[in-house]
Amino acid sequence: MLSGVLKIYWLSRNKMMKKRFKSRLFFITLPVLLVSATASAADRNYPIAGIKPYARPAGAPVVNAVVHRQDWYNHALTGVTRPYPESLHFLENQGNWYTPFTRPGMRGRYDIRHWHTQ
Repeated sequence: MLSGVLKIYWLSRNKMMKKRFKSRLFFITLPVLLVSATASAADRNYPIAGIKPYARPAGAPVVNAVVHRQDWYNHALTGVTRPYPESLHFLENQGNWYTPFTRPGMRGRYDIRHWHTQ
Protein backbone atom coordinates (compact mmCIF):
# COMPACT_ATOMS: atom_id res chain seq x y z
CA MET A 1 0.00 0.00 0.00
CA LEU A 2 2.72 2.46 0.99
CA SER A 3 4.81 1.70 -2.09
CA GLY A 4 1.77 2.39 -4.33
CA VAL A 5 1.25 5.81 -2.69
CA LEU A 6 4.93 6.65 -3.06
CA LYS A 7 4.83 5.56 -6.69
CA ILE A 8 1.83 7.82 -7.44
CA TYR A 9 3.48 10.72 -5.60
CA TRP A 10 6.74 10.20 -7.51
CA LEU A 11 5.00 10.08 -10.90
CA SER A 12 2.94 13.23 -10.23
CA ARG A 13 6.03 15.07 -8.99
CA ASN A 14 7.96 13.93 -12.05
CA LYS A 15 5.24 15.38 -14.35
CA MET A 16 5.37 18.72 -12.51
CA MET A 17 9.14 18.87 -12.87
CA LYS A 18 8.89 18.17 -16.60
CA LYS A 19 6.40 21.02 -17.04
CA ARG A 20 8.63 23.43 -15.09
CA PHE A 21 11.64 22.37 -17.11
CA LYS A 22 9.83 22.90 -20.43
CA SER A 23 8.63 26.38 -19.45
CA ARG A 24 12.09 27.38 -18.20
CA LEU A 25 13.69 25.96 -21.32
CA PHE A 26 11.34 28.06 -23.47
CA PHE A 27 12.12 31.28 -21.60
CA ILE A 28 15.86 30.61 -21.81
CA THR A 29 15.90 29.53 -25.45
CA LEU A 30 13.74 32.37 -26.80
CA PRO A 31 16.13 35.25 -25.87
CA VAL A 32 19.13 33.27 -27.14
CA LEU A 33 17.44 32.74 -30.50
CA LEU A 34 16.43 36.40 -30.76
CA VAL A 35 19.93 37.66 -29.96
CA SER A 36 21.60 35.27 -32.39
CA ALA A 37 19.15 36.17 -35.17
CA THR A 38 19.75 39.91 -34.80
CA ALA A 39 23.51 39.45 -34.51
CA SER A 40 23.71 37.37 -37.68
CA ALA A 41 21.55 39.89 -39.56
CA ALA A 42 23.80 42.78 -38.51
CA ASP A 43 27.04 41.06 -39.59
CA ARG A 44 26.07 40.01 -43.12
CA ASN A 45 27.85 42.88 -44.90
CA TYR A 46 31.04 42.74 -42.84
CA PRO A 47 34.03 40.95 -44.44
CA ILE A 48 34.97 37.62 -42.90
CA ALA A 49 38.70 37.19 -42.38
CA GLY A 50 38.78 33.41 -42.13
CA ILE A 51 37.71 32.49 -45.66
CA LYS A 52 40.88 33.70 -47.44
CA PRO A 53 43.50 34.44 -44.78
CA TYR A 54 46.16 35.01 -47.43
CA ALA A 55 44.29 37.96 -49.02
CA ARG A 56 43.02 41.28 -47.63
CA PRO A 57 39.30 41.86 -48.09
CA ALA A 58 38.40 44.41 -50.74
CA GLY A 59 37.81 47.80 -49.18
CA ALA A 60 39.69 46.97 -45.96
CA PRO A 61 41.41 50.02 -44.42
CA VAL A 62 45.11 50.40 -45.08
CA VAL A 63 47.58 52.23 -42.83
CA ASN A 64 49.85 54.29 -45.05
CA ALA A 65 51.85 56.17 -42.43
CA VAL A 66 52.12 56.43 -38.66
CA VAL A 67 52.97 59.80 -37.18
CA HIS A 68 53.96 60.01 -33.52
CA ARG A 69 53.97 63.47 -31.97
CA GLN A 70 56.52 64.65 -29.45
CA ASP A 71 54.20 63.90 -26.49
CA TRP A 72 54.11 60.22 -27.55
CA TYR A 73 57.94 60.10 -27.53
CA ASN A 74 58.01 61.84 -24.13
CA HIS A 75 55.59 59.25 -22.75
CA ALA A 76 57.47 56.32 -24.33
CA LEU A 77 60.81 57.52 -22.97
CA THR A 78 59.59 58.09 -19.41
CA GLY A 79 62.36 57.26 -16.98
CA VAL A 80 65.08 57.06 -19.64
CA THR A 81 67.77 59.74 -19.40
CA ARG A 82 69.64 61.35 -22.25
CA PRO A 83 71.64 60.48 -24.20
CA TYR A 84 69.19 57.79 -25.32
CA PRO A 85 70.83 54.43 -26.04
CA GLU A 86 70.98 53.12 -29.62
CA SER A 87 68.73 50.23 -28.62
CA LEU A 88 65.77 52.64 -28.33
CA HIS A 89 65.81 53.65 -31.99
CA PHE A 90 63.13 51.03 -32.58
CA LEU A 91 60.67 53.71 -31.43
CA GLU A 92 61.20 55.51 -34.74
CA ASN A 93 59.71 52.51 -36.55
CA GLN A 94 57.07 51.69 -33.94
CA GLY A 95 53.62 51.48 -35.49
CA ASN A 96 50.26 51.70 -33.75
CA TRP A 97 50.43 48.13 -32.49
CA TYR A 98 50.78 47.19 -28.84
CA THR A 99 54.18 47.44 -27.21
CA PRO A 100 54.85 46.85 -23.52
CA PHE A 101 57.58 49.50 -23.62
CA THR A 102 55.03 52.33 -23.47
CA ARG A 103 53.05 50.82 -20.56
CA PRO A 104 53.86 50.79 -16.85
CA GLY A 105 55.17 47.46 -15.62
CA MET A 106 55.45 45.99 -12.15
CA ARG A 107 55.53 48.08 -8.98
CA GLY A 108 58.08 48.36 -6.22
CA ARG A 109 61.73 47.57 -6.82
CA TYR A 110 60.93 46.42 -10.37
CA ASP A 111 59.74 49.89 -11.40
CA ILE A 112 63.12 51.01 -12.75
CA ARG A 113 61.59 53.70 -14.97
CA HIS A 114 59.53 55.17 -12.08
CA TRP A 115 56.17 54.93 -13.87
CA HIS A 116 54.27 54.39 -10.62
CA THR A 117 55.90 57.13 -8.55
CA GLN A 118 54.70 60.00 -10.74
